[in-house]
Amino acid sequence: MEEFAKFRHQLARPIEDKIRELQRHDRLKHMIFGSQLSPEILEKLRRNADMIRNMARSRQGNDRLRQLLPHKRAMLYFTQPSTRTFLSFMAACQILGITCNEVRNPETSSEVKRESRMDSIRMFSSYFDVIVMRSKISDFAECCSYMMNELENQEMRAIPIVNAGSGSDEHPTQALLDMYTILRTFDFDETSASARSRLGRLKEKYSDLKPGPAGKTYLFCGDIGRGRTVRSLAATLAQYPGVRMFFVAPAHEVLKLDAEMKDRLDHQGVDIYEFTSLDAKLDGDPILSQADCVYMTRIQREHNSKETEEQIANIDLAPFKLTPDRVNTLKDYAPIMHPFPRDSVVGEIPTEIDSDPRAMYFRQARNGMWARAALLVHLFDAVDSLYLAYHDVFGRAQD
Repeated sequence: MEEFAKFRHQLARPIEDKIRELQRHDRLKHMIFGSQLSPEILEKLRRNADMIRNMARSRQGNDRLRQLLPHKRAMLYFTQPSTRTFLSFMAACQILGITCNEVRNPETSSEVKRESRMDSIRMFSSYFDVIVMRSKISDFAECCSYMMNELENQEMRAIPIVNAGSGSDEHPTQALLDMYTILRTFDFDETSASARSRLGRLKEKYSDLKPGPAGKTYLFCGDIGRGRTVRSLAATLAQYPGVRMFFVAPAHEVLKLDAEMKDRLDHQGVDIYEFTSLDAKLDGDPILSQADCVYMTRIQREHNSKETEEQIANIDLAPFKLTPDRVNTLKDYAPIMHPFPRDSVVGEIPTEIDSDPRAMYFRQARNGMWARAALLVHLFDAVDSLYLAYHDVFGRAQD
């Protein structure tokens, strides 16, 4: 787009160069890409989220959390439809005492008077301390972060930009909550009194099983080509050693793994496999029986052109549904995840799966509230204040 033209050079750079510009030493300055979530940063955010989660269980803890950031204001600029992301960010702000305002329809802003989007963002930065933005326009959030960096370099007011979904590019805060769910699931409750016995029981059947996300096989199924949640999570998981990824999608150019993402993962040393059915086999064994984690997605029909809709309408989606029989082939500990919303007509995950102990998607959605609250604490450099509040509630014995 013409208004992004001045950032064309920055947009064309390798992802590694971009990430360095979006961080301040070992801390995130803006949250734009899933690749920013290194294992080290994820461990910090996971620890913060766990503290917030534990404190929120009591009235005293909630009171202390609301005292963390009551001097901060957040703009939720969501011009693309959203339920879970918007509400979980709203809830995260409320947990931390942050005041929220929102723009969800650009027709209620000065954009109807032909104000540029970049001018709107800079205007918001005059009133608020963070902008959480979701847009159908690719590169928008990234360009806004570069604009803020320019303002900071000129010693002018600049605030963090959080990408809550940018076109078909990425959805990094979804990757954050997904990774928070994966990290908690794959620690096998090591921090609890019964942890070692549980891991020990699993190792009786799965002798090579180890805690953590490294060395595991992740199966993604559905709309792989347009799934920005898949793109962000895959880029984040690729930073862990020994990871394999199975991508299961219809053999349609729009839906299957795109060449750019495939090359990117291959460059990071990830073993990639593509299949056209959940019933496929690899080396003689069903792929579902080899998966340590299953990540289902819906077909994103809202992005279809008329021609694409007609083509996809003729595709048999039965091979891409996680039926009870298919679930029975999964490992005992393998979490079933979904970024939501799921398609109630297609039924990529039928409701009878919801009661399975491996079904993590509702807990996954709730985890978004804790993970996004942890991100805000991190962006505002309020981690020390969180630790002090946690100690006030639980005592220093739980450091």
